[in-house]
Amino acid sequence: MLLFFVLFFGISFLLNMILRSSWLMAFVYPVIVLFIVDDFSWTEYFSAPGNAFPTVFEQLFNLKLVDIVILASGFVGTLVAGIVIKKLRKSGYQMF
Repeated sequence: MLLFFVLFFGISFLLNMILRSSWLMAFVYPVIVLFIVDDFSWTEYFSAPGNAFPTVFEQLFNLKLVDIVILASGFVGTLVAGIVIKKLRKSGYQMF
């Protein structure tokens, strides 16, 4: 859990700092979760969306509690990074 929190906090902090956006990774994170959960190529979302989306949503609903907590800690990391970026900008720090 701590690894996912720190990993996604760092990634989203850097992306938010470089792209001057506070909540970018909060919107991108669900797509990353889909890529973590699925077991097929990402091109299948475009070539066979009628089969890919129901399959991945079924896999999401079949996740164990431990997996949900780990993925949720990554999402919390992205949210905390957005809050930290907003606080730093409000305090006068200009990042890039």
